[in-house]
Amino acid sequence: MRIATQLAIVAVLTASSVGAWYWNEQRSGESVEGSHQFRGGGRPIGVITTKPRIDSVTITIEAVGTALANEAVTITPRVSGIIDHITFEEGATVKAGQVLAELDATELKANLQEERAMLQQAQRLFDRAQALYQNRAVSKARIDELLASLEAARARVRANKARLEDYIIRAPFGGRLGLRRVSVGALVNPGSEITTLDDTSRIKVDFRVPESVLSLARPGLPIQAKSVTYPEIFKGVVKTLGSRVDPVTRSIELRTEFANPNSRIKPGMFLTAKIAIDSRTDAVLVPEEALVSQGATHFVFLVHNGKAIRTRVRIGERLIGEVEILEGVGSIDSVVVRGLQKIRDGSSVKPLETGHRPQREVTS
Repeated sequence: MRIATQLAIVAVLTASSVGAWYWNEQRSGESVEGSHQFRGGGRPIGVITTKPRIDSVTITIEAVGTALANEAVTITPRVSGIIDHITFEEGATVKAGQVLAELDATELKANLQEERAMLQQAQRLFDRAQALYQNRAVSKARIDELLASLEAARARVRANKARLEDYIIRAPFGGRLGLRRVSVGALVNPGSEITTLDDTSRIKVDFRVPESVLSLARPGLPIQAKSVTYPEIFKGVVKTLGSRVDPVTRSIELRTEFANPNSRIKPGMFLTAKIAIDSRTDAVLVPEEALVSQGATHFVFLVHNGKAIRTRVRIGERLIGEVEILEGVGSIDSVVVRGLQKIRDGSSVKPLETGHRPQREVTS
């Protein structure tokens, strides 16, 4: 009985050993077969390929900015005084030179009347002396003295008129007024805000762009801006570039102008913009799904002589569903679009079909 048990145990151990050996042999064969396929042997893998598309690409950069009025000023008096009249309505559109308010100038007006009376007296004395001078009844010295007095009287009148003009507050340019900040009877001083005036017939926007595009940035570049307030796109051009690069942000400021019908854009509004800085007419475009990225490095698989060749590329602009290839792909290459998960560098492949994409206008 004991011998039979021992024989049974030996038989079980022998069977286990044979099974383990057979299993290891099967795994080794599968590993070798997989290795052959990785090297490109075995049955070709079906993939879908396409030819690159050659088209024009507009290179744009995005920027953000704040809207500014074409002209803007805070209306303040030039002299101290009491508000006597206010002749404008809040939010009204005014023309250049239109009277907005007047300060109390009663004393100054009285002084002006006095100076005018003295001017008239000096004029009469001079005219009478000139008539007498024709008959040699007065001397030339007396004529010169009266002429000097006449000129002095005229100067005093002009000075009083100029001082009186300081008491009249006018619009320096045409535009739209803001809110009224004072009332009749209020004492104001130079710097006291009466209202604001903005010319919003055109809008200026200052954007900052990286210094890396400084060589391409120039006046006249087209720009498209958009606000979260309105659905439409506002079109303009770059007018001026700043003269300095910010040493902190490494960016340069550029100014653009937009037409502003109905003054829809208000000063201070936030705008996002796309600036077209360059264009390429012979750009090589492939579907974005053909791109394999590893960090900052990008690859595509090209098909040559039935083999998948992993090729490093340098990309440019990213478009809707497409990416521009700057280096690594030519116009006659076949690029793998689908089946990328099944292939490795050097795999045998068989294109199942070639994708054909319709020509279309490309903008970035």
